[in-house]
Amino acid sequence: MRVIVAVTGASGALYAQRLLHILAQHEKVAEIAFVMSEQGRMLFAHELGVNLSHHNPDLAALGIDPAKVRPFHPKDLTAPPASGSARYDGMVIVPCSTHTLAKVAGGFADDLIGRAAQVMLKERRKLVLVTRETPLSLITLRNMVTVTEAGAVIVDANPGFYTLPRTVQDLVDFVVQRVCDQLGLEVSLLPRWELPQKDDLWRRA
Repeated sequence: MRVIVAVTGASGALYAQRLLHILAQHEKVAEIAFVMSEQGRMLFAHELGVNLSHHNPDLAALGIDPAKVRPFHPKDLTAPPASGSARYDGMVIVPCSTHTLAKVAGGFADDLIGRAAQVMLKERRKLVLVTRETPLSLITLRNMVTVTEAGAVIVDANPGFYTLPRTVQDLVDFVVQRVCDQLGLEVSLLPRWELPQKDDLWRRA
């Protein structure tokens, strides 16, 4: 599998870091095309304290094996992700800013992230947008409907608590596991939901 991972300026660098780490280790993933918007690059610096270049990002500083990762500049519209003939299997924008969501909904392809997203939609391939914004304006909600109708999947960065998370990592893993589910990749970062026995429910109450 060949996957595009794009990072934009919404808060949530931990989601991108963890997803890249998991994809880089997964046996079914052969290549990761990695693109950061300028705001995404600033996000890594602000939230994780790591300054990454567009052309040669030091992913090892984030604990990510770079062997499968091909970085691309966000302004390079000649890069493989800009063409459907490159046949990437899916794309994840994580985190996905409302600005990027609006561009995807409007069909704008003025940078590599926007163009790659449009390619995924026109080729009927998996496009996952990990939005992270609250509260949501009516405009944003309508943009979510538009991209969903076009074939994208919104995976809101909204972790569940039925797994009884104990750490921030657990909360991040909940979202990342759902993203991997959408890509068709089997991962076991957290226990899957099983209906508790009544005695267990009473004990928790």
